[in-house]
Amino acid sequence: MSDTTDADEQFAAWMRDNLAHAADHFGLVLAGEPVYGWRLRSIGSRAYSQDGDRWLRVVSQELEWAQGDHWTGTLDANTVTGIAKPRVLDVYEWSEFDWRNQRAEVMTLLSGKPCSPTDVLRTDPDLSDTWWEHLAQALDQLSRVPTSRVNADQAKVAERITERFGPNADTTVTRWETVHGDLHWSNLFRPQFGLLDWELWGRGPEGTDAATLYCFSLARPPTAERVRALFADKLDSRGGRVAQLCVIARLLRRIDGGDFPDLADPLAAHAETLLRR
Repeated sequence: MSDTTDADEQFAAWMRDNLAHAADHFGLVLAGEPVYGWRLRSIGSRAYSQDGDRWLRVVSQELEWAQGDHWTGTLDANTVTGIAKPRVLDVYEWSEFDWRNQRAEVMTLLSGKPCSPTDVLRTDPDLSDTWWEHLAQALDQLSRVPTSRVNADQAKVAERITERFGPNADTTVTRWETVHGDLHWSNLFRPQFGLLDWELWGRGPEGTDAATLYCFSLARPPTAERVRALFADKLDSRGGRVAQLCVIARLLRRIDGGDFPDLADPLAAHAETLLRR
């Protein structure tokens, strides 16, 4: 067993202890196997309370990063109404040895299950026309939510695109909207539409969410085409191409770190097409 695997297993066990500690604090009874987030940064589980079923999530972060919009995003999203999403009911924070901060959030529980066990869609999600309608309605409604939170500003967009595609790529954002910021397939629920994980929401380039979902659909071309057709008004515009290049640059950076390598070639090919335009 490698040292990395050893360390991951120890950290995962530590996160399970944190989840149990948070459950004790809130008077909850954990049920089922826990679900880990990206690189074990978070852990969540269904939990029982006297008032009904809940979802308990604990996120762990180094002290310098345990602040700002992403740290409070899930709670801040309580201001977003009219969209099928969890609502945070209570929050508890504590420190571990002046090393990391932990943030536990008790949330309402969505019915159904994720559309995919991974961010990238690799099989038919079997979604109804009504589901797709609710997705489009939710993103349209979210786009108009007023907020001072920032998902990506002009400087970040320009940095991401030029770092990956060079100084001649178009980076100018002309229209902004409120975006979820991490619209991939394991954050979407079925059979009834629902949207999880609101850490990153805020103002960003118009078309960011459509671009993100499209890119995470490229391994499943029929679904990618459905996403492209549904959001053609945003994806086919000049601003939509800038949003897509920004998303692709972000995802290629994750691929550089070892995430979803099978998406590298489709993303690179799509970026080449966008740059030719």
